Amino acid sequence: MTPRANVALWRDRMPAAFSPGPATRALRAAGLALFLAWLAGALWWFDFSPQRLWNGLSGLGTIVVLMVPPSPGELWVEILQGIAESVAMAFLGTFLAAIVAIPLGFLGARNIVTATLWRFSLRRVLDGFRGVDQLIWALAYVRAVGLGPLAGVLAIFTADIAVLAKLYAEAIENAEKKQAEGVVAAGGGRLSAIRFGILPQVAPVMLAQALYFFESNTRSATILGVVGAGGIGLQIAERIRVRHWDEVAFIIILMVATVAAIDWISGRIRRRLIGERG
Repeated sequence: MTPRANVALWRDRMPAAFSPGPATRALRAAGLALFLAWLAGALWWFDFSPQRLWNGLSGLGTIVVLMVPPSPGELWVEILQGIAESVAMAFLGTFLAAIVAIPLGFLGARNIVTATLWRFSLRRVLDGFRGVDQLIWALAYVRAVGLGPLAGVLAIFTADIAVLAKLYAEAIENAEKKQAEGVVAAGGGRLSAIRFGILPQVAPVMLAQALYFFESNTRSATILGVVGAGGIGLQIAERIRVRHWDEVAFIIILMVATVAAIDWISGRIRRRLIGERG
């Protein structure tokens, strides 16, 4: 049989082979009906209406008009101090979280800790920490230590430990075994195999992930400031309350420029560490 005849034969058989049966079609129809019912219920619960949406967009348009032209206002020094405080919060919280996450990552890696019960317990604890949002930690620490950047640093630190430890553990598990086996074959112990066989492989990845979290936390620090955890968020909240939208626009532009600069610097460092990707 020629190749063209084979293609024609398969084309004739495909509809019969892949066409769903009556039960499958019924299940798909029921699933689609449930989804549409859920969507309609959610829209009704949230009191969604075209008129309400139009009114909201009109109000947003008014705010955008009031933001032009952006202005630093008279207290521009406080704005610069707030941005510097947000960047410092993000850096310190991420740095401390990365330092603590390194040993936790090794303890949670399958190829380092062979005790299943210990590794499973540690990962479940980390899952519990990851389940609490950074903003919730900020509210808790504001209540515990009071208003200010210390609460923001602690919130970033606590929220990032579990996530970074999980990422570090996955990087360690994906490391090549040959280097560690070579260290052991040369007479090194288990700690030497980890130090000279695994750590050099995963250290650039760990640092690259920490840099990415620093960039992300710089944006998050703005939200943390709104709830009283220090940073530029407090400046934004105060100006929104008194409707100084031109100063709000100036702060937003300054924050975008700051995050872009951090992204550019951290991107160059990451490329230097892990190389260019095609």
